Amino acid sequence: MTTEQRSMQYYVLDVFTHERFKGNQLAVVVINKELDLKLYHDISREFNYSETSFIHYSKEEKALKVRSFTATGVEINGAGHNLLGAICLAELKDMNIFRHQEKAPFVIMKDERIPISIENNGHDLPYVGMLQKPATTGNTVPIEDMAAALSLQPEDLVVRDWQPTVVRTEVAHLMIPIKNMEALNRAVPVKSSLKNLATGYGFEGCYCFTITDKDTPQIAQARFFNPGIGIDEDAATGSAAGPLGGFLFLKGYIHQHTDYSILQGVKMNQPSVLRFRITPEGIWLSGSSIIVMEGILHV
Repeated sequence: MTTEQRSMQYYVLDVFTHERFKGNQLAVVVINKELDLKLYHDISREFNYSETSFIHYSKEEKALKVRSFTATGVEINGAGHNLLGAICLAELKDMNIFRHQEKAPFVIMKDERIPISIENNGHDLPYVGMLQKPATTGNTVPIEDMAAALSLQPEDLVVRDWQPTVVRTEVAHLMIPIKNMEALNRAVPVKSSLKNLATGYGFEGCYCFTITDKDTPQIAQARFFNPGIGIDEDAATGSAAGPLGGFLFLKGYIHQHTDYSILQGVKMNQPSVLRFRITPEGIWLSGSSIIVMEGILHV
């Protein structure tokens, strides 16, 4: 469809953090109706962040509607940093997006309703929770193949009896246990190998994680690679943090109705904290976002 909107307000937020210049960068563009697909792609490529989100309020559906695209033009769904930042912006700018919703609050990501919770995190920022589906597991990938694709040795991936496993909430990502922090930081993805494994075993991105010491506030530290959609490394990946929570729960390592968090982005100097809680209805993924810049986009 065509659009008559020739200028749009945009914001850049740091997501899964309460501090500027940390977390995962996200551009959010405020539109008044759906755009042509090519324009979504052009604007996302112009920002050149891992993802750009577009938001508008639908009176008909009584909800905030969100669509997100990578810089390479791939549309991203699910409750990740692209949705968290969009909701946080709506709250920070007092858009009152839940005013006509009589029951539990929700937003629409493309065409799917996603339940939402809002609280204050003590930093004068909204703390937004997004409900992902319960985790399901898929294929496992041989440790030897996975180690080679990460420029590691097979022994670097020997953790308990855990195997690299495809886990899905909204998106199927590969959960890759890593022995320790040193090996996690040493990982260097071989893009062609990761793409081949993703195609062969049915997953999108790779979430490498290591269990942290019990005296640290986060249960795990992680890194995310998804060269198939143009993401060399991501500073915070909500669509993978939920599946990791599901993986750890299915392995009996964590419990329901308890808050845990994951630290991601340290290697990129963009530390991000992603909180999750396992419940019977699904996995609540939570975090904050802070506005870094804003301006007018002309098209």
